[in-house]
Amino acid sequence: MTTGHAAGQGPLAGVRVVELAGIGPGPFAGMLLADLGADVVRVDRPGGASLGIDPSHDVTNRNKRSVIVDLKAPDGPARVLDLASRADVLIEGNRPGVAERLGVGPEDCHARNPRLVYGRMTGWGQQGPLAHRAGHDVAYIALTGALGMIGAPGQPPPAPANLLGDYAGGSLYLVVGVLAALHHARESGVGQVVDAAIVDGVAHLSAMIHGMLAAGGWQDRRAANLLDGGCPYYGTYETADGGHMAVGALEPQFYDAFVDLLGLEEFREARRDWTRWGELREAVAARFKARTRAEWTAVFEGTDACVAPVLSLREAPHHPHLEARGTFTDHGGITQPAPAPRFSATPTAVRTGPALPGAHTREVARDWDIPALVTDPAQPAPNPPSRGD
Repeated sequence: MTTGHAAGQGPLAGVRVVELAGIGPGPFAGMLLADLGADVVRVDRPGGASLGIDPSHDVTNRNKRSVIVDLKAPDGPARVLDLASRADVLIEGNRPGVAERLGVGPEDCHARNPRLVYGRMTGWGQQGPLAHRAGHDVAYIALTGALGMIGAPGQPPPAPANLLGDYAGGSLYLVVGVLAALHHARESGVGQVVDAAIVDGVAHLSAMIHGMLAAGGWQDRRAANLLDGGCPYYGTYETADGGHMAVGALEPQFYDAFVDLLGLEEFREARRDWTRWGELREAVAARFKARTRAEWTAVFEGTDACVAPVLSLREAPHHPHLEARGTFTDHGGITQPAPAPRFSATPTAVRTGPALPGAHTREVARDWDIPALVTDPAQPAPNPPSRGD
């Protein structure tokens, strides 16, 4: 396997990935593979996606390259199959059967490349009564029981953005599956299909909770348990200025430090007495409302009370700890999370900004030795091999 990338750009350097353009978990999975060093070529469709932001700001397409292929054109499927024949991984996020109808399903691709790992990202999965139904993150997590665990009793569960379903239960499970199947393909020479369903991934994330439920250690209702806001020393509280503090003082020594710093020493024994939890919650809430978020941050700074300020998206990159670690980075004028996790021997980086649709067609045609990708002689010349954009 050879790529247009230089060496030392992550542990997946040398791995070729074809990403059939979509929205949500598919592009994020492609970004993660690209962050890890894979040469990810995104196959964009003419006209772009129905949902999405300005491509120049879509950081889920960073570290990738893009070609445009119209899969409904007579030569479209053949061009994708040419890419698949030279790839290690292909990921797609269409409804079941769509890729097959377009001529780029697993059988078509494996006929050209038996070692290919074919990753499929859907909400409902490839089989089941809902497999062909439309859906989005909030519906997927609703059916798994995960959404029903979130929020205050007596109020509708709040939508937790699309982090829990699309990305945690979807993208991350697709990437885990793809990497496991890639290992198997390299050992055996045999590729396979990875069916990553958001409902499966989110259900899997709740494994510990199901164990606690079976053991009688979790009540199947909201805000009634140790980790769902039912416990007064694990949750969030409003401050005098309308900010919030997050509290996670679960262990005895952390709890003791927490109540001491709040000036609530009389509640030291309330930690294990759930009959006093209502009283304790009221006392903690009143204390936090007496000072600003900044003042409480200073009180708990440098302690093991497990208390932190609740920061906004714009505030987070400026927190001293995250600044010291480089958790966020600036690239091309966009502040964004840096690649994660970190590697001692094969460090990762944001190498390039978001791949604009079709910007790398000639470059990919050259690097992957697929001259047929270039169907328009007027297309711009390849970007410089330095890939420093």
